[in-house]
Amino acid sequence: MAYITGKDLQLGYDGRIIASELNFKAEKGDYLCIVGENGAGKSTLVKTLLGLQAAMGGEILMGDGLLPYEIGYLPQQSEIQRDFPATVWEIVLSGCLAKCGRSPFFKREEKALARKRLEELGMWQFHRECYRKLSGGQQQRVLLARALCAATRIVLLDEPVSGLDPKAAADFYYLLHDLNQQGMTIIMVSHDIQALQYATHVLHISGSTSFYGSKKEYMESDKRGLFQYGMEGKDE
Repeated sequence: MAYITGKDLQLGYDGRIIASELNFKAEKGDYLCIVGENGAGKSTLVKTLLGLQAAMGGEILMGDGLLPYEIGYLPQQSEIQRDFPATVWEIVLSGCLAKCGRSPFFKREEKALARKRLEELGMWQFHRECYRKLSGGQQQRVLLARALCAATRIVLLDEPVSGLDPKAAADFYYLLHDLNQQGMTIIMVSHDIQALQYATHVLHISGSTSFYGSKKEYMESDKRGLFQYGMEGKDE
């Protein structure tokens, strides 16, 4: 069974439905890009997948023994968050909090995992640096390392290259591709057409006429043109 399955899902807030009849799934090894016009409900779907708000209809099914804390999450960054006064080590280690249980202290295994994730992403040499002093691309690597400390099977990302220059964005996409090749399932919300480069599947949210399918099917559909020419700005 798929890790996550959306069945006839309805999304919205304050009693208003903004997207309906969403049907999609994310299986082991998938790289799912979630796209759609500004305000279509992409970030609302992220909140629903994380259990931060309820669906207004339909259901989300977790399969293959997936537990909520096995999903690593990298949210959109605000300017305030980019100026967060903590060290790289403190931020990445905080991704292990769910593994601590009732203990107020991080164990040797959790510290070893945090170091491993930083080394994998080429950021260990900065572990004592203040997060606010890093470049945008370096900050995103730190947040990805934190998400990977929490994740065992899925990483969920919301506009991860927002504010990055083209080279930093391309490098970040390659990091995600490499993780996906190692077996990590990627679910990413994006406004960036380059985000589709490594995708295996696409969910295009568009009212009650949304699309879900393989990247090949999407590129041959009429929805692709909407993504390429009409998406700028932030989702709600």
